[in-house]
Amino acid sequence: MGRPVLRVDAVLVQAVIAGALSFAHLHDLAAAAGQDGWKAWAYPVSVDLLLVAAWRRLRSDGPSRLAWCWFVVALFASLGANVATAGFLDLADPPALLRLGIAGWPALAFLGGTLLAHSAGDRSPAPPTPAAPDPAPGAEPESEPEPATVAEPEPAPVTPVTPVTPVTDDPAPALPAVDPAPRPALPVPAALVDHARKVAADHQARTGAQIDTDTLRARLGVPAQLADTIAAHLA
Repeated sequence: MGRPVLRVDAVLVQAVIAGALSFAHLHDLAAAAGQDGWKAWAYPVSVDLLLVAAWRRLRSDGPSRLAWCWFVVALFASLGANVATAGFLDLADPPALLRLGIAGWPALAFLGGTLLAHSAGDRSPAPPTPAAPDPAPGAEPESEPEPATVAEPEPAPVTPVTPVTPVTDDPAPALPAVDPAPRPALPVPAALVDHARKVAADHQARTGAQIDTDTLRARLGVPAQLADTIAAHLA
């Protein structure tokens, strides 16, 4: 296997140079404000760490007022040090406001770092929605019962009532034979007539001839007199 080739990233080199310059400017500004020794080196580390912490909070949790506030504070401290060391301030005799800012920075940076580290994700997660239980293997899904169809009851056959002649002990005189009067037609329900029409149409479609009264009576199951009346309606 060949040795890995070291690739130089221009963006990374630029970031290292910019970070080193900003680090040096912050050190020089802290030293000019009276912070000597290791304290002057700790100031740029504190500013850069607060800037990185605020940026990571913005990248991980999304935009928030807290993260943007401390990001602007750290950026202002870094940018202010770069501008101040460019000759705009007399570092040999720094103003009192600069000394005040340098002296109060540790407490400000500690507050910002604490808020960024311990104020994210305090909301309690919502309880998960219980999933519906899986059906047992081999079980068929329940189907809705089909609505029961109620069959229309067929009309009961009408039985003609035969008048009963009372029997008396005295013989009645013989009367001359006369033709009986025609019996009145029985009332036929409309549903029975419609059903009879369907039966007659089916018979004619199968046989090619019109249905007779006997066949109609057998198909409908009605008395002969009622069959005659229905046949009269069909004629």
